[in-house]
Parts: sequence; structure tokens; C-alpha cells
Amino acid sequence: MKRVSFQEFVKEVLKNAVYKKGKDSNCVVAIAPDLPGCLTQGDNHEEARENLIDAIELWITSSLRDGETLPTVNGCELITSRKPKTSQRILKQAAISVDDWSKA
Repeated sequence: MKRVSFQEFVKEVLKNAVYKKGKDSNCVVAIAPDLPGCLTQGDNHEEARENLIDAIELWITSSLRDGETLPTVNGCELITSRKPKTSQRILKQAAISVDDWSKA
């Protein structure tokens, strides 16, 4: 299984996206079948795709915030934690918050 960044994970979800012409209205419905309930619409394919990117990002963010496990998509798993950046790690070791450091 490949571990990927947030942006790469969104791209993987988009690879499986389904676009359908609306039945009762002149719109395009965009669905991310890998993420249950993640769908949106737009006036055309481009707008539906842009709206779907926003919907996917919101779906992932909400799921992570709620402590849910994300699905594996096309053999890819989202990296959900990383070591702090060097400057953040040094500041934590020195017990100085980023706010205090930036005020100095």
C-alpha cells in the first residue's frame, strides 16, 4: 500500500469520479464513489469537477476531525501524521510557543 499526501489522495479519489447528466435539470452531477455520500453538481463538467474537489476535501477533513478511518483508494492511503517540522520541533523542545517566538 502506498502512503500519499492530502493532495495526492484527492487526485486518487478523482480518478474514480463519476459524472452524470442531471435527470430533471440541466446540470452535471459529480460523485466520488470511494467516499460514501460525497457528491455535488455544477452547470457543466468543469464546474462539477471543481465542486467535487471541494466536496472531497471537506469529506476527508470532516472524517479526520471525527476520528474516522479513511478508505484506501486505488491502493493509496492518506498520510495522517508526520513528524513536526524541524523549527517546530526545536521550539517545542525549548518550551517556546510559535506565538512567543514570533513576538520576540
